[in-house]
Amino acid sequence: MKRFATPVIVTIMIIGMIALLQHEQAGRNTQPDVYELRAVATKIDDSSLINMGTARIGAQHVTAILMEGVAKGMEVTGVNQLVGQPEMDEIYSPGDTLLMAVRIHNGTPVESRTINQYRQGWELTLFILFVLILLIYARTIGLKALFSFVTSFYILWQFFIPGLLAGNNPIWLTVITLTLLTVVIITSVAGFSRVTLIATLGTLCGLLLALGLTLYFGNKLKLEGMTSPFAAMLIFSGHFTLDLRDIFYSSVILGASGAAMDIAMDITASMSEVLNKRPDISRKELIRSGINVGRMVTGTMTTTLLLAYSGGYLTMLMLFVTKGSTFTRMLNLKLVSAEIFRTLVGSVGLVMVAPITAVIAGIILCGVSENKKDSKKAISQ
Repeated sequence: MKRFATPVIVTIMIIGMIALLQHEQAGRNTQPDVYELRAVATKIDDSSLINMGTARIGAQHVTAILMEGVAKGMEVTGVNQLVGQPEMDEIYSPGDTLLMAVRIHNGTPVESRTINQYRQGWELTLFILFVLILLIYARTIGLKALFSFVTSFYILWQFFIPGLLAGNNPIWLTVITLTLLTVVIITSVAGFSRVTLIATLGTLCGLLLALGLTLYFGNKLKLEGMTSPFAAMLIFSGHFTLDLRDIFYSSVILGASGAAMDIAMDITASMSEVLNKRPDISRKELIRSGINVGRMVTGTMTTTLLLAYSGGYLTMLMLFVTKGSTFTRMLNLKLVSAEIFRTLVGSVGLVMVAPITAVIAGIILCGVSENKKDSKKAISQ
């Protein structure tokens, strides 16, 4: 019975968390009588568009049929305003499924504008594919991992981000959030056990060390936080008092936290398995085994961080090569310095998580075992 109880409970918790997220999203209405609805574009008027090389400015006039809501099936015409920023602007064609903001009065749409292509359906399809593969491979553990995934998103969306916007200290808020996330994620997968305690302690110790390096070297590099995407837009939207430098520091630690948890759990699980197979192993030998495992894991994980961050700025690196920029100029550019800082601080944190976790695991895992061995030796003598 217990074998089936845990998956059922976890499934109910996942469904409940998703329902809460949907409820929170549905309850927010920034303007009266304005709804965000799916619509299918039937006619596009591009006569007001002006081509400027690879960019366009002006407006598209989009005629579309609403696919949901009280005005379902009705025709609306909205404006798609382009400002010459290809990374933000979207060009629509007949047959596209769009997300439109529609003002409805007495059941009739009176005003509308386009927002984006409607991508949520394919995003949901991709998420379902991820869930299926996870459950097929990891089974109950995969279900628990899915719970930690949804819960982590909920904590970030409902606690961390609102806390930052409210003006709370970003560093302390990050410490609290990462502690909560680490406990939730590791406990969801490993349950309440010594493995959970060790992995949690190892992760938090490594992240606190990385936080210290972040505060010290961030000040030396004079990074003010305006390198983050949408930072300027956030300030100009009315949040003039936000400390973007500390928010940037928080993003550095948050970005490294997932990999730190992976390493801590890998080392802890490996050392626990070694102890189960070799109950007579000494603490010193067990710690050495954990450190050896850590060396192998960190050897690839640090490169993973480099590739992840480089992939996010691939076009920028291509531009540097195209312009023939010197390596010195590139290294001292504010945006590049911020990413180098993010990569190296995260990598140092990851490297330190491994030995710290190995030592903690050796002390906790071998504590009881060595006491038993000492007792057996005393009895035999």
